[in-house]
Amino acid sequence: METYEPTDIPVARAGGSAPGVTAAPFIRSGPAAVLDLARRADRLGYGSLWVAEVTGIEAFSVLGAAACAAPGLGLGTGVVPMQVRTAPLLAMAAASVQALAPGREILLGVGVSSPAVAGDWHGAGYPAQPLARMREFIVLLRECLSGGTVTFAGDFYQVRKFRLGVELGERRPKIILGALGEEMLRLAGAEADGVLLNYLPASHVPWCVAQVRRGGNAAIYANIHVGVGDRAAARPQARYDLFSYAVVDAYARSFARAGFGAAVQAIRAAHRAGDRPGALAAVTDEMVDAINVVGEAALVADTISAYRQAGVDVPVVFPLTWGAAGQDALEPTLRAAIAPRAADIAPAGA
Repeated sequence: METYEPTDIPVARAGGSAPGVTAAPFIRSGPAAVLDLARRADRLGYGSLWVAEVTGIEAFSVLGAAACAAPGLGLGTGVVPMQVRTAPLLAMAAASVQALAPGREILLGVGVSSPAVAGDWHGAGYPAQPLARMREFIVLLRECLSGGTVTFAGDFYQVRKFRLGVELGERRPKIILGALGEEMLRLAGAEADGVLLNYLPASHVPWCVAQVRRGGNAAIYANIHVGVGDRAAARPQARYDLFSYAVVDAYARSFARAGFGAAVQAIRAAHRAGDRPGALAAVTDEMVDAINVVGEAALVADTISAYRQAGVDVPVVFPLTWGAAGQDALEPTLRAAIAPRAADIAPAGA
């Protein structure tokens, strides 16, 4: 495996705004691939590693390994489904990672997963009132992380005399809510420490930030899908990727709000008719180029800058390794995405 010297690190981790990187594209590739990503990101100066959960790797065990493999990174879940763990168990898991890395930022990202993931694949079902259930879940989760004795009697959750048995110092895990819709974004502002946006163009970020600010001052994180590579060679995978999300109701609504309503309607109509080629063809070039950005290193760097300028506090790089370059695109992508642009550098004394 390639190694890097400290001189390879182009930016310093300062002020908590260094980009993070998500292992979401590699969660079916096994823990070794994620740890390789963590080591690369650490050596390049990234601020955090995020691990998602679907049916591949389990997030907290891999984050525990990453805590040892990449000592400079904050550690986050981005995201884990609310439905598959109780709030006390989730607090225990996050506190365990915090205890392994007491000086680092632990970002506990949770979300309401899709009916397919949570219901079909995990047998946990999809809540009839997702917003109300998530609101109560976050309140209970924060109480469980407090270290005090928790007795909670809500509409959805009941806990009696739970007390977290993991000793923590002053630093405690932050709660980050994965959100797409207006009410969930507002809930993130009101009850969470941050919100994690996903699958949206930079042009849609200001609307999302406005909804969060109606609730409060939560930090804005966003998965930004970028890759150094051949745009044309990557396009078939980019189309399939966006198709697979456009057939999920919550993402379809988000894509429509972002200006791709006609494309979403065409995708879903073809899908309902059993026309897979037609559904893929309905994913427009404009939609691909706005959300799954593949091109030269300068385009990747400019894309990260565009999301920052739109209101993202901490970009989370979602590395795309599509097309002929494949995994060889990972290192150039990570380097390009962390390279500072002039517009992102505050003048001295600002």
